[in-house]
This record gives sequence, C-alpha cells and structure tokens, in this order.
Amino acid sequence: MSDENIVDINERRPSDEWKKFMKLGALIIILIVLLATIISNLFIVEQGEFKVVRQFGEVVRIEDEPGLSYKIPFIQSVSTLPKYQMIYDIPPAEINTRDKKRLLADHYAIWRIESPQLMISNTVTLERAEAILGELIFSAIRAELGQLDFDEIINEEKSSRGSFNELVRDRVNEALERNNYGILLSDVRMKRTDLPDENEEAVYSRMISERHATAQEYLSQGDAEANRIQSATDREVTEMIATANADANEIVGEGEAEAARIYNESFGQDQEFYQLYRTLESYEKTIGDETVIVLPSNSPYARLLMGYTD
Repeated sequence: MSDENIVDINERRPSDEWKKFMKLGALIIILIVLLATIISNLFIVEQGEFKVVRQFGEVVRIEDEPGLSYKIPFIQSVSTLPKYQMIYDIPPAEINTRDKKRLLADHYAIWRIESPQLMISNTVTLERAEAILGELIFSAIRAELGQLDFDEIINEEKSSRGSFNELVRDRVNEALERNNYGILLSDVRMKRTDLPDENEEAVYSRMISERHATAQEYLSQGDAEANRIQSATDREVTEMIATANADANEIVGEGEAEAARIYNESFGQDQEFYQLYRTLESYEKTIGDETVIVLPSNSPYARLLMGYTD
C-alpha cells in the first residue's frame, strides 16, 4: 500500500473554530425558539374585555385589568368575553292578558357579564347566556302583563303598568342571582306591542269608539262651559243695567228736586203770576179738543180770550 492512499483522520476532524460556530448557531436557534414561544404565549388585556385562561378545559384564572399577561405554553388557552354592556333583541312572543286577549310583545334587553367564572360555569357561552336571559325575561313579562287587561296595556290613559320595566328587571335579576348565572340585566324595554290579525280589527273599532266618546265628552264640556259663560254674562249685564237705572233715577230725582226748588224761588217772587201759571197748567190738563166751557162775558179769562186787555 502506498502512502498516497493513507488518510490522516485528524485532518478530517472539525476544527475548534467550527465547533464554536456550530454551538453558537444552535444556541441562537434555541433562543429564537424560546423567544417565539414566550411571545406567542403573551396576550394583551384590552379595556372593556375579560380574558379567560383555561387549562385542559377548566378556567384557571380571569384577567380583567388592562395590560400584558401570559399563559403557559401548550397546556393553557385564552378566550375573550365582553366586559361592556350588550344589547339582546328578544324575539317577539305571544302573551295572554288577564281578560284572555292575545298580543305580541317585542322587547330588547341591556345586560352585562357580572362574574365571568359563574357565567362560564353555568351557561358556557354567550349564546346560551342570551337564550337563558330571553327565557327569564319572557316569563317575567308574561307574568306581569298577564295581570292586566288588554285595554290597560294598549291604552296609555287607562294603563296601570306603572314601573313595569323595573318590575320585570328585578324579577329577572332575582332568578339570575338565584341560579348563579353570573350575568346582570341592566334594563329591559318594550319596543312595541302588535296584535294578532284576528284581534286587530276589533281593537281598531274599540279605539274609534273610545275616540268618539272622548270627542263627545269634550263637546259636552264645551257646551256646558259656553252656557255657564252666557249665564254669567247675562247676569252681569242685568246687574249693570239695574245699577245704571238706579243711578239714572237718582239723578232724575235730584234734577226734579232742583227744578222744583228753582220754580219755587221764581214763583215766590210774583204771586199773581204763579197763580196764573198754575191756572193755565190746569186748563192744559183738563181742556181737550171737544171740551165746552161756559164763561161769563165779563170774566177775566173770557176777556183775555176775546182780546180785551183792560
């Protein structure tokens, strides 16, 4: 065997520098994988949300403060639940009133998650929580409206619902708390009440009759008020006329008294003229167109009528 076929094993071994490079590369890769693993298991808690950390399907903790948090790689998972208030549009449902009438009630609810732990444990999902909430609200509404007559519900003037929404809300919250559902009903409102087709025409006819009755009542009240005003005016006019007549009679009496006083003063100055004046006045009142008077020819009055002056 020649020396050319002999290989030096030491020459094929990696140098110390290459070994250091390989170790450094492996360390960098490990650090990158470790960093990626850490970053992928960090999560951010936003304002207005809960972060639910589960381990093997069980809730181990709930993060509700905004900021950065973490989970254990591979064995823990994170899900999000809303922290703000949510609106749930409740499907319309048919309800029987106290007088056995039917109507369709359409409501919406405002609710929020009070305890994520209880909510997940007893309802599992948001959809299931809303379904439970809708069932409880419908039950409460049916119980409350079932105590009222149909006219009291549709006619605001006759309504005795009072704090209807508050009563429904309190009843639902009692049931939610009693069953540890971990959710809270903030408010419930009625959007509208529709009538089944078979009841609609009858209700419209009743409403028209009520409006006619109300209009007739207003007309009657108007007529009564007009008569009252007319009577008061007539009484006031009569009183004014009576007062004016009394004042006029008083003035006339005062005038006549003053005239008599003036006449008396005037006639007192010439007694013969006064007697003549009174005689002429008596003639004026006693002698008419067909009156016949027989006077002596030598009487002063006859001589005056015939034109004798002496």
